[in-house]
Amino acid sequence: MMANLTHIGASGEAHMVDVGDKAETSRSATAEGYVRMLPETLALIRKGNAKKGDIVGTARLAGIMAAKKTSDLIPLCHPLMLTRVSVEITEDEALPGLRVTATAKLTGRTGVEMEALTAVSVACLTIYDMAKAADKGMEIGGIRLLEKTGGKSGTYRAKD
Repeated sequence: MMANLTHIGASGEAHMVDVGDKAETSRSATAEGYVRMLPETLALIRKGNAKKGDIVGTARLAGIMAAKKTSDLIPLCHPLMLTRVSVEITEDEALPGLRVTATAKLTGRTGVEMEALTAVSVACLTIYDMAKAADKGMEIGGIRLLEKTGGKSGTYRAKD
């Protein structure tokens, strides 16, 4: 198994992968997650009546900022020159709660999956932080990679 893990050496030590000889390609990744909450909490967020302010707008900015800081948070990630990060937050009455989707893009030698996943994770954590006074029982979940394009391994799409 370790032979298939790019960040693990032959004797099991962790290391940063050398991407210097890889070709630059256009790369993108999209990830998703959700915050499940009480219907009353979702209504509070919808009305903009949370004590800490605009939860959705703040979570969107937090996700974008987090994507840009991924290499500071995940030890073996390369620092990347992202060309685009978008974070979309939508209401889902069926949860009930908020769904978060993030896309990261660049032209480079390594993928942006971790940046998209980090954006979703931090946006969800920000929603929790800003609404916890109303609902400490919120649940963060479903964080996963939906799609990635570019690079030697090509395109990946999650199964529904």
